[in-house]
Amino acid sequence: MHKFTKLILCLILISPLAVNAKISGKEKKVGFYIKNYLETYHFRDMKIDDNVSQKAFQEFLKRVDYSKQFLMSNDVKKLQKHEFKMDDQLESAELKLLDETMPLLQARVKEADQLREKIFKKQFKFDGTEKLELDPEKREWTKNKKEWEDRWTKIYKHSVLGRYMSYLEEQKDLKEDKKKNKKSKKKDKKKVEVLTDAQMRKKSHEAISKKFKLYFSRLLKDDRVDFYEKFVNSISTIYDPHTTYFPPKKKEDFDIDISGQLEGIGAVLQEDGAYIKVVRIVPGGAAWRQKELEVDDIILLVGEGKKEPVDLVDMRVDDAVRYIRGKKGTTVSLTVKKVDGTRKTINIVRDVVQVGASYVKSSVIQMKGSKKKYGYIMLPKFYRSFNDSDGINCTDDVRDELVYLKKQKVDGIILDLRNNGGGALEDARQMTGLFIKDGPIVQTKNYTDQIDVLKDTDTSVTYDGPLIVMTNRFSASASEILAGAIKDYGRGLVVGGANSHGKGTVQAVLPVGPGALRGILQEKLGALKVTIQQFYRVNGLSTQYKGVVPDIILPDPMGYAQSREQDLDYSLPWSKVGSLKYDKWGKHNLTNIDILKQRSSFRVKESPKFKKIIDSVSFLNKRRDDTIVTLNLKALKKEAEENKKITEKLKLDEENKNILVSHFEHSLRKHENVRPADEKQWKKDFAQRKEEWIEGIRKDVLLEETLSIMTDFIGHINGTKLSSTVSSSVTKK
Repeated sequence: MHKFTKLILCLILISPLAVNAKISGKEKKVGFYIKNYLETYHFRDMKIDDNVSQKAFQEFLKRVDYSKQFLMSNDVKKLQKHEFKMDDQLESAELKLLDETMPLLQARVKEADQLREKIFKKQFKFDGTEKLELDPEKREWTKNKKEWEDRWTKIYKHSVLGRYMSYLEEQKDLKEDKKKNKKSKKKDKKKVEVLTDAQMRKKSHEAISKKFKLYFSRLLKDDRVDFYEKFVNSISTIYDPHTTYFPPKKKEDFDIDISGQLEGIGAVLQEDGAYIKVVRIVPGGAAWRQKELEVDDIILLVGEGKKEPVDLVDMRVDDAVRYIRGKKGTTVSLTVKKVDGTRKTINIVRDVVQVGASYVKSSVIQMKGSKKKYGYIMLPKFYRSFNDSDGINCTDDVRDELVYLKKQKVDGIILDLRNNGGGALEDARQMTGLFIKDGPIVQTKNYTDQIDVLKDTDTSVTYDGPLIVMTNRFSASASEILAGAIKDYGRGLVVGGANSHGKGTVQAVLPVGPGALRGILQEKLGALKVTIQQFYRVNGLSTQYKGVVPDIILPDPMGYAQSREQDLDYSLPWSKVGSLKYDKWGKHNLTNIDILKQRSSFRVKESPKFKKIIDSVSFLNKRRDDTIVTLNLKALKKEAEENKKITEKLKLDEENKNILVSHFEHSLRKHENVRPADEKQWKKDFAQRKEEWIEGIRKDVLLEETLSIMTDFIGHINGTKLSSTVSSSVTKK
């Protein structure tokens, strides 16, 4: 297994055409390598056999028709003859399941569109007793064409009713705004369309008809590559939910996601009917510097060099993006239609585009009236440029922020790993090392039970002051390694929801094809992200399934969501190995933190904001289980009013003006190469992002409580005697 490990290009942890028979050659190669990789390297030592095929068949049905909207029971019965043959078809590339599913599903999509045209000739009435089950797990396959048409009719009707209710809400808000403006004698300069009830019904009817027409059109563009991906991943997911096959195009997207950067023009695109529209220009990107491409431009053609321009009309946005992307330094020509109707050809030299939302951000925060300042670092993911040894990585970025915050003489640092789904294992190891002297960080075990230990061998400590790590149910993989190590070493406190995500597995990305593992890939056939190991904390406990339990538990605003590892099908079970020898952090005494827990518990209990969070989770848990909706307008209005009263009562939108935020620009500038001529525009963009950042911090109830915990933590370290309760005047500020 050691030899294999050396051949892996990268290790990651990440809390998914009308083609003729010539493609079967590629499919046979892909099938051969996928089968080989899964059976040889996956942590779950399992052969692809009839048992796997039976389970994979059910997964395949979910992937092609998750909501049970298109296929009927007799369709499923026809396909069922392949239930125990997917293992054989993967290897032989005689994919009869695909050959039958594609035309069958496409025919049903066309029938649903034909039914749409027929039904939408008249407007719906919403005065009956009809109801619709929204949960696919509770639905059965329709038994005949009549049931099938009835289900689709209800789906259309439900969508129109939902859009109509939205218009009603908009008009109600408009009337209230006009009353306010009239009382304050202010003129409403914003032109808002006032609609009659008939107009609202008509617009709802037309909008939903158009929406489904586009939806069906996109489904009919799914080609054999799309269906083959569904077929392969129906098998791979039986091994575990994180083992995934990426076709060549999806592999490009994956590389961009994990590195946080791509080479292109720096524009965000979306489908707008048959067209590709620019919806955002990325600050600092090539298009932003070139200044000719603008928001709302429609891109009609894409050209490069002497090649014939490619027509983007009626193309899916993910396909269009791949024509616009390209190597740094190359030029792409875009023929665009401007808002005023004029056409223009724009030449843009591609450059590296940094996906700013992926990167570390930091600020100095403090409670109003307090002299103590705290560093706040938010890490959205553990990013790393695997293909560039001198490229960006989150460890270097966090180190820079720690050094910067130390210069600001902060009294403690909060590292926020909430919603961080993981990323590079190497950065989980290195980043933990920024906070401890040296020692083991994490253990990994493969399917042969061979255990390896990843250590921090650098004895330097970047930051040795008071530390809190924030987690939630979406903190996964690398986040859990770091949080678990900080807790086990007693280096700092872990604060957050009852458990982190519970993804304690290691994946390797293996290129598919001959010579791939020797670094001499002959053709691009995609890649397999395969789970090869399970990792364990230094105390021997796995984070798999159970996650990391925080030192101090706070109410979880997302407590209603069934989104952790334990909620996923085929997730690997929890286990443990032997504990390692490691030296606990001796600078801070964390042997008895009961007083910190008691004080936090008291504040939470006394806080109106936390009460709202707890009540909101309870309400949403009940709503989640209620999956049958009425199609009666009167009943729906009554239900909506009742729900609105409850949600308004439980809404957390008040800004906490007690939290002061400063020093944001340092972390934002790091990965943006802004030329002096662009400084004015950059400042404008920065001001907007700074406002959004500060607003987010001030509304963050959990961060507010974490600040209080940090204050108590520092007092505890310094030997200050703390009472178990806190003055109510403090908790209700």
